[in-house]
Amino acid sequence: MSATNLSDKPPVDVHKLVEETDTGGRKPGPAIAKLLLIVAVSWSLFQLWIASPLPFALGIFIFDHTESRSIHLAFAVFLAFMLFPARKRSPRDRVPLLDWVFALVGAFCAGYLYLFYRELAARPGLPTTMDVYVAVIGCTLLLEATRRVLGLPMVIVALVFLFYTFAGPIMPELMAHQGASINRAVSHFWLTTEGVYGIALGVSSGFIFLFVLFGSLLAKAGAGNYFIKSAFALLGHMRGGPAKAAVVSSAATGVISGSSIANVVTTGTFTIPLMKRVGYRPDKAGAVEVSASVNGQIMPPVMGAAAFLMVEYVGIPYVEVMKHALLPALISYIALLYIVHLEAVKANMQGLPRRHASTFAQRMLSVLTTITGFIVLAGLTYYGIGFIRSTLGEAALPVILLGLLAAYLGLLWFSSKLPELELDDPDSPLFELPETGPTVKSGLHYLLAVVVLIWCLMVEQLSPALSAFWATAFLIFLILTQKPLLGLMRGDRRVWANFRFAVQDLIDGLALGAQSMVGIGLATAAAGIVVGTVSLTGVGQVMTELVEILSGGNLTLMLVLVALICLVLGMGLPTTANYIVVATLMAPVIVELGAQQGLIVPLIAVHMFVFYFGLMADVTPPVGLASIAASAIARSDPIKTGITAFGYSMRTAILPFLFIFNTQLLLIGLTGPFDLVLTVVTATVAMLIFAAATQGHFFARNRWYEAVALLLICFTLFRPNFWMDMVAPPFTSLSGQEMVQALETAPANASKRLSVEGMNLEGDEISKGVLLPLGPAGDPAQRLRHAGITAMFDGQGYMVMAVQFRSVADRQGIEQGFRITGLDVPNERPEPEWFFIPALALLGLIIGLQWRRNSRLKSATATVAST
Repeated sequence: MSATNLSDKPPVDVHKLVEETDTGGRKPGPAIAKLLLIVAVSWSLFQLWIASPLPFALGIFIFDHTESRSIHLAFAVFLAFMLFPARKRSPRDRVPLLDWVFALVGAFCAGYLYLFYRELAARPGLPTTMDVYVAVIGCTLLLEATRRVLGLPMVIVALVFLFYTFAGPIMPELMAHQGASINRAVSHFWLTTEGVYGIALGVSSGFIFLFVLFGSLLAKAGAGNYFIKSAFALLGHMRGGPAKAAVVSSAATGVISGSSIANVVTTGTFTIPLMKRVGYRPDKAGAVEVSASVNGQIMPPVMGAAAFLMVEYVGIPYVEVMKHALLPALISYIALLYIVHLEAVKANMQGLPRRHASTFAQRMLSVLTTITGFIVLAGLTYYGIGFIRSTLGEAALPVILLGLLAAYLGLLWFSSKLPELELDDPDSPLFELPETGPTVKSGLHYLLAVVVLIWCLMVEQLSPALSAFWATAFLIFLILTQKPLLGLMRGDRRVWANFRFAVQDLIDGLALGAQSMVGIGLATAAAGIVVGTVSLTGVGQVMTELVEILSGGNLTLMLVLVALICLVLGMGLPTTANYIVVATLMAPVIVELGAQQGLIVPLIAVHMFVFYFGLMADVTPPVGLASIAASAIARSDPIKTGITAFGYSMRTAILPFLFIFNTQLLLIGLTGPFDLVLTVVTATVAMLIFAAATQGHFFARNRWYEAVALLLICFTLFRPNFWMDMVAPPFTSLSGQEMVQALETAPANASKRLSVEGMNLEGDEISKGVLLPLGPAGDPAQRLRHAGITAMFDGQGYMVMAVQFRSVADRQGIEQGFRITGLDVPNERPEPEWFFIPALALLGLIIGLQWRRNSRLKSATATVAST
């Protein structure tokens, strides 16, 4: 399809496209529409209720986790059948009778655990005929709802795992298992918390809904427009300014939204036409927006749905997940900014005109004043609240709330003295950048909601659900009061009319948040079938053996295989389902293989690896929905846009490999402030160099050997240990009495890598390394028992006499009869960062060569122009 033909196509209603993707796109009559609105708002209110402290404070309507998951899924299934047509040709203006039946029966089956909770608890593992029928019908309707909302690939994956559950006896020897009866299977999948109602659905109900609702309400309040206009005011005048503004506004929108597609449409309808105006090809304009929006899922505090699943799967607080994700997210956005700058330089693009010219000194003074003001304000807030709490104790909360109210009223009054922000038309013949100062200052009150969320998460260290509840409660107050108060401050006396508009905005925001959750709720429920199959059949161990065979025990090759699995599944699965499937099957395999090779791979690093590649699901053709939405706005070919976006996103895809081998990128294992600064600076420089190498342009167009050298420099800055390991081995293996002494003198609760060998139950000779926790100080035999090993020293090593079931040693594959032959201790050697010196020297040489070549080219061009 040619670019000319694409430009001649009629405009695509991208908002309709997103409605059909996220909220179904069905527009029934007024009575049914009102019913669906009531159901959606009721779902949001229910989620706010169970997240709040009110049920326990009042002692009414208290739901445990299983009951809330059941009600959560009932809402999702009902809205799926009511909002999402069965086929493209199905009616959009009414709800067919069959969909009514499916919606009501599906909601009953999903709510069965809540409705008959006591009866089911009285007969665990003994399903009645009614239970079996409900489970079979419930699973069938869940898969049909999933097909409507998420497409056929997710259903196919679930059906493959269901088939495996029943077909165990007829599978090949490597994958065979005893199989399961229909009663056992449906009880496991539908009547327990091992399957559909497992951890994934619990996270959807407990965490994800509230953060999606928070983002929907904040966007409805007007924060999305504020972020976009502020980004354009700050960056639009630069080379390729609209593209840089698209990156920054998408990052800002990503702070409050965990949806790639919503981010594309929120910012892309404005940024993509302006990118095309300054010279970007349509597919490149769409690809920049896609890459920036997908990265929104890794930008704290409101990350993609899969990030909340990590809290349960890894067993760490959400604030820790945010901490580990922050640096890679910032590096990715900085690299994307550099990529769009290189594109602009190569095409000699210019920025958009300012309304009023200002000198560089004036702009720098304004920026420094703003940054200094934010730092001072943050310091006063943090230490001021700390002083109030230490002084007033229990009475501090009312004072803090009064301070928050005063800050809100003050910022609102400040905003009322500035012009109201209106979203400009990017297709208008003349587009001027908004004024920087007034634009940035006009919406500072929106940031208070984000401040409340971050404060509750990081300072008060409340749970993610309770933090999101308090932030959403403040946001509801903001929505209800913003328009009436701004009207009064601007002389508008129509308080009641403005309040009615505000109430309608709140209702719309509550409904939109619920409708946006239908897909996530179904994805986590359907993925529960996969998780249930793993726990029922033991297929996880089969996958471990299979991947080890395919990778030959090579960790890097295994990581490539896992990345490819994520990318292939991403062509059909949404990011959340992709993460659940791959993390459940592959994360333990990577950790174990890393330990065997002497590499301590934290579990969070593996889950972040899977999470990052799962994000590619929204990019990769043919079904990358973010790419499809962006191409609709850009009027470009979706496949070409997706491929270009995938190329831009490669700077994100390289990060997971790097932080597996260098966990300092996840802020793990840092020794002090200097180490932190060094890690941030070198990682940022390395990512910029990688972008320059892959884009073919640095200070001038790269020659092939310069590109190779830039990649080598990038690798050295990211992983200097690779070269140091060649010069000086990282470990020395101790045996005999030296091993006994090292085990005895190791610090309390230290983890040590031990070499084990022996023949397993299948008759295979095993020789590998395992990472075992040693527990409190004591004699070596006692410390080994802490890891689950009963052993006897034989003069050269330890003979394993017994292994405790489900202990750390058991999970590492140690069996009775194995021998512990050695213990690895780290060698004293120079710091690997010494390799930065030759790398930076080589970088300086390349910069000098390119600078000289660029100067010659400019001189030659100027000579030709003058003649």
